[in-house]
Amino acid sequence: MARLIGTVSRGVRAPIIKVGDDIATIVADSVIEAAKSENLEIRDRDVIAMTESIVARAQGNLASIDQIAEDVRTKFPGGEAAIVFPILSRNRFSICLKGIAKGLKSIIIMLSYPADEVGNHLIDIDLFDKSGVNPVTDVLTEEKYRELFGYHKHTFTGVDYIEYYRELVESCGCECKIILANDVRAILNYTKHVICCDIHTRFRNKKLLRDAGAETVYGMDDILSAPVNGSGYNENYGLLGSNKSTEEVVKLFPRDCQPVVDAVRDKILAATGKCVEVMVYGDGAFKDPVGKIWELADPCVSPAYTAGLEGTPNEIKLKYLADNEYANLSGEELKAAISERIKAKDSNLYGQMASQGTTPRRLTDLIGTLCDLTSGSGDKGTPIVWIQGYFDNYTN
Repeated sequence: MARLIGTVSRGVRAPIIKVGDDIATIVADSVIEAAKSENLEIRDRDVIAMTESIVARAQGNLASIDQIAEDVRTKFPGGEAAIVFPILSRNRFSICLKGIAKGLKSIIIMLSYPADEVGNHLIDIDLFDKSGVNPVTDVLTEEKYRELFGYHKHTFTGVDYIEYYRELVESCGCECKIILANDVRAILNYTKHVICCDIHTRFRNKKLLRDAGAETVYGMDDILSAPVNGSGYNENYGLLGSNKSTEEVVKLFPRDCQPVVDAVRDKILAATGKCVEVMVYGDGAFKDPVGKIWELADPCVSPAYTAGLEGTPNEIKLKYLADNEYANLSGEELKAAISERIKAKDSNLYGQMASQGTTPRRLTDLIGTLCDLTSGSGDKGTPIVWIQGYFDNYTN
């Protein structure tokens, strides 16, 4: 009988991960035990994924606000800098901001508006439309912002981030000024020393600043890109992808992940004889239609994965075949024709009409998003995700 179940995504419970744990063994053993407990069979090309959080925790990839402050102090010996385009997040940015503020005497925070890079809104969009403000050219002081828009609290957190960030900086003994603008070069009217805190536009904005005459330009990816006083670090992403661990410590994005995914694959193969794909995943790449938040606050969805997850889907749109090439067929005859068409499809369908409407994104971004939605970020206790049938098609 043909298999009637397609893709299945399962959250797998695991022990609470501590610093120094053998993460590859824990992940492999957890999946194998989960399969036994539910009388399931691990199959070739199953996908085993683990959150970046448990990898970083096992590595002990942590940093204190004092270690962040020391790196910032070294990079900005004059004691002043602008923080440009930070996202609005207590979890993602507040502890980083505390560390930066401890390392400086004076900070200018420049926020983008009406929303940050990942969709957190500072301004109600209807009020913004009525304000007459030109988001391309206008620079707003904090006072002008309050005059126009008042006190806006985040839809989900109930936080007024302008007030929150200013008070946080000042609590560290650092002077703080806040402005709002969307052209990164506007900050050069206030200072020539800048930390670009944006994630996905950071390379462009750092270049724009340097070309416009900035004297000192670093990104969040340049802070703790090497260890400071025994801190954790990430040579590629620095503070990007970090999360609050405590009020004084951040967990950094994990490093050296490729040996971890390879080890999990090898352990599963040795125990079951099945060759699975393995990846580490962070934020999925999706947008919340109510809060307008684009979830991807990590610098990438997957920092490491096995070779079989490289590339993009190569799929034919069944609806297109049924409505066009085989519009005159039905029932078993239609099923057989479509099955044969799938079996005979080109290895690369790029540009072909039969693939229109399929998802032209990287496999790791698609699967990582599925994993993020499966595991959640709260108390489900499933930091490992086991996916079956992802690479099946209508003929399996």
